[in-house]
Amino acid sequence: MTEAMEWRKSSFSGHGEEENCVELAVVDAKVWLRESDTPAVAIRTTPAQLGTFIRTAKTGALDHLGSPCYGAS
Repeated sequence: MTEAMEWRKSSFSGHGEEENCVELAVVDAKVWLRESDTPAVAIRTTPAQLGTFIRTAKTGALDHLGSPCYGAS
């Protein structure tokens, strides 16, 4: 299903084929996201959930998830 979608990427991502970025598509009021270098893998969410994720990420509340100690006991 992800092949027939009209995928969009940020204008900040550049215009070359080598540019890796997150791409979005909207189908039936659902937002699909994929990484351009692995286009066969996509996730689906709602506009409201995506908005919540973006607002949370902008606050820095998710920064610890990239830490090498995350999940260590």
